[in-house]
Amino acid sequence: MESITEALLLYLYAHAMLIFVRGLFRKSQRRVSHLLASPTLSSTTTTPFIPFPQNLFFFVNSFLCLFRYSFSTNNTSTFNADSIENIIREEKWDDFRIVRLFDSALAPIWIPKILLALKQEPRLVLKFFKWAKTQTAFVHTAESYCIVAHILFCSRMYSDTLDVLKELVTLSDAKKVLPCSHVLDVLWSTRNTCVPGYGVFDALFSVLIELGLLKEASDCFSRMTSFRVLPKARSCNYLLHRLSMLGHKSSCLKFFEDMIESGIIPTVYTYNIMIGYLCKDGDLNAAKRLFTQMKDIGIDPDIITYNSLIDGIGKHGELDDMVSLYEEMKKVGCFPDVVTYNTLINCFCRSGRMVLAFKYLHEMKKSGLKPNVVTYSIFIDVFAKEGMLQGAIKFFVDMRRVGLAPNEFTYTSLIDAHFKAGKVDEALKLVKEMLEVGVKLNVVTYTTLVDGFCKEGKIKKAEEVFMVMLKDGIIPNLEVYTALILGYIKSKRLVDAMKILEQMKENNIRPDTLLYGIVLWSFCSDEKFEEAKVLFDKIKGLGIEANYVIYTILADAYFKAGKPIEAQTLLNEMQERDISPTIVTYSALIDGLCRLGFVHEAMDHFHSMPKMGLHPNIVVYTALIHCFCRNKCLEAAEKLFDEMLGKGILPDKIVYTSLIDGNLKQGNIQDALDLRRRMTESGLELDLHAYTALICGLSENGQVPQARIFFDEMIDKGVKPDKVVYSCLIRKYQEIGNLEEVLALQNEMMKRGLASVTSSQLCSS
Repeated sequence: MESITEALLLYLYAHAMLIFVRGLFRKSQRRVSHLLASPTLSSTTTTPFIPFPQNLFFFVNSFLCLFRYSFSTNNTSTFNADSIENIIREEKWDDFRIVRLFDSALAPIWIPKILLALKQEPRLVLKFFKWAKTQTAFVHTAESYCIVAHILFCSRMYSDTLDVLKELVTLSDAKKVLPCSHVLDVLWSTRNTCVPGYGVFDALFSVLIELGLLKEASDCFSRMTSFRVLPKARSCNYLLHRLSMLGHKSSCLKFFEDMIESGIIPTVYTYNIMIGYLCKDGDLNAAKRLFTQMKDIGIDPDIITYNSLIDGIGKHGELDDMVSLYEEMKKVGCFPDVVTYNTLINCFCRSGRMVLAFKYLHEMKKSGLKPNVVTYSIFIDVFAKEGMLQGAIKFFVDMRRVGLAPNEFTYTSLIDAHFKAGKVDEALKLVKEMLEVGVKLNVVTYTTLVDGFCKEGKIKKAEEVFMVMLKDGIIPNLEVYTALILGYIKSKRLVDAMKILEQMKENNIRPDTLLYGIVLWSFCSDEKFEEAKVLFDKIKGLGIEANYVIYTILADAYFKAGKPIEAQTLLNEMQERDISPTIVTYSALIDGLCRLGFVHEAMDHFHSMPKMGLHPNIVVYTALIHCFCRNKCLEAAEKLFDEMLGKGILPDKIVYTSLIDGNLKQGNIQDALDLRRRMTESGLELDLHAYTALICGLSENGQVPQARIFFDEMIDKGVKPDKVVYSCLIRKYQEIGNLEEVLALQNEMMKRGLASVTSSQLCSS
C-alpha cells in the first residue's frame, strides 16, 4: 500500500509540474512587454521575469531529484513542517519523523522548505544543512545551497557564505549537481529568500575567481550585467589580476573594457594591474595610454603606477623618458621608494652608465632610504658581468656589514665573478657558504657552476654538478644545457654534445637557432663539413627556421676553410628563402672574401650594402683596409680610412696596424709615425702586432735606431717581443756590423726562453 501511495504522489507531482510549465508559457508572454519598460531590475524588490529556460531548469532539477533515490516504503504524506522545525531546534536528530523524511525520495524537495522556515535562525540553518549532508544517499540540491547562501549572507555570516558557495561550485565543476554555468541562475531565482541583497552575487563571482574558474567567472560577470547586478570593483580587480598573472592578454583587455562599459568605476588598483601587465608584456604604448587615461578621469597615479612605468620604460632603453617620469612623480608629491631607486639603478647599470647609477644610489641614501638586498645585488651582478671582481666583493662585504643577508641571486653573481677571474676555489667556497647558511642553489646557480667549470676546461666537474642538479629535483633549462654543450665542444667531444641535444629533445626543451649555430660552427671548425650539412638539414627537417645566424656561421666557416663556392652557395640559398642578410652576414662575407684575396668581389658587396639599408661597421672597414694594405693598394685603404672617420666610426688596433705596416712598406716613414701618434692619442695601446709592424718596417727602411727605441718602449710597457721582432733587429744589426747589439739581443732571447737564431735562419728570414 505504501509503495502505491509513493507512486500516486509521484504522479500528482508530475501532473503539477506540467500545469506549471503551461502556465509559465502563458505568463511569460504577458510580462515581457512590462519588463522591457522596467528601468533597472536591481533597483526594485519586484521579482523580475527570468527567461523560461532558467526557471524550467530550476524546477526540473528539483523534479529529477525524485529519481536519485530508491522509493522508500515509508509514508511521507504525513509530513508536518512545524513538527520537523521543532525537532531540528531541539536537535533530536534520531527522531523517527526526521529519519523517515530522509528515507523518502522527496527529501530534496522538502529540505529547501525547512531551510526557508528556519531562515530567522541562520546558525541553526547552517547546522541542519551540514547535518543533512551526512545522511546516507542524500545530496542537497543547488536550490538548498543557494537558499542557505542567501540566509547566511543576509545575516552577515560572510565566511560561512563563501564556504557554502565554494562547495556548491566545486560540486558543480565536478558535475555532481547542476552545471557550473547555471549556479548563478539558481542563486538569482532564490534571491527573495531574504530581503533582496545583491552582495551574495559578488560573493559567487569572487568564489569562481578564487577557485581558478576564470572563464566561468567571466561568463558570470556577463550574466550579472544582464541582470543589472554588478560585482564590486574589488572583485573585478581580482579577476583582472588573475588573468594578468596567467598572461591572458586578450582576456585581460576584454574584461577591462567590459568593466568600463558596464559602469563599474575603475580604481587606481585597476589601472595598476593593467599598466603593470602591459609594461611586462612590452606593450609600452598601451601602458602609456592608460596612464594618460587614468589622469584624465581624475585618478591620481600612485607609487606602484609610477614604478611599473619607470621599470617598463627603462628596460626598453628609453632612459631619458624614465628620468622624466621620475621627476614628474616627485613634482606631484609621489615620493620615490626603494623599488623606484632600484629600478633606476638597475637600468643605468645595465646600460653601462655607472656614474648615473651611483648618483641615484647617493640620492636614495640622502632621502633617508636604506639600500636593500636587491640594491646590493644589482651592483654585485653588474660588477661580476664586467669582470670587476674587487668591486663585486666590496659591495658583498658592505651588504653584510649593514646586516643584510645575501640571497641566491647575490651569491650566484659573486660565484660567476670568481669563475670569470679564474678563482675556482673561491667560487666553490661561496657555494659551500651558501649551503651552510641555508640558501638553496637555484637553476641559475647551477648554470653558473656548469658554465664556469666548462670554461675552465673541467668538464668532469661540470658533469658532476649537472648530476647533483638533477638529483636535487632542479629541472635543467636551455641555458644549462647550452653551457654543457659548449663545454663538450671546447673539449672536442662533439659526440657528447650531440647526445645532450638529443636529451634536450626528450625533455621537450627546444634548442634555439643560436645553439644549433654554435654546434654547426664547431663541426666546421673541425672541418667536419659533412656532419655540419647533416645537422643543417636536420634543423630544417625539425621545422626550425634557419635564420641569418645559422647561414652566417656556416658561410663564415666555409670562407675560413677556404671554400668560397660553398659559402657563396649558402648565401644564395639565404636570399632565395627571403632571409634578409644583416650587418653580421655582410661582415662575415666581406671578411671571408678579403681573407681569400677576392678584393673586387668584397668591394661589390660593400657597395651593395646601402641598397639593403645596411651601413658598414668597424668589422667591414677593418677587413677591407687590411686587405688593401696587404695587396699594396694603400691609396684605396687610406680612402676607406678617411670615409670611416667621416662617419664617426673609430678605427681599432687592426686598422692602425694595417695602415702603419702598409705605409712603411711603401717607404712612407713619417706617415707611419703620424698614424702611430694618432693611435695612442685616441687611447689605443700598441700591441705585439703594432710594435712588430713598426720595428720591422723601420728596420727595413734603414731606421734601426728608431726601431730600437720602439723595441725598448715595447718592453717597458710590458709587451713581450717574439722571435719575429728579435730576428728582424738581429739581422739588421748584423748587416751594419754591430755585433755587440747582436749578442745582446741573442742573450735576451735566451733569457726569455726563446731559441737563439742561427745564421741560416737569419739569411732565410
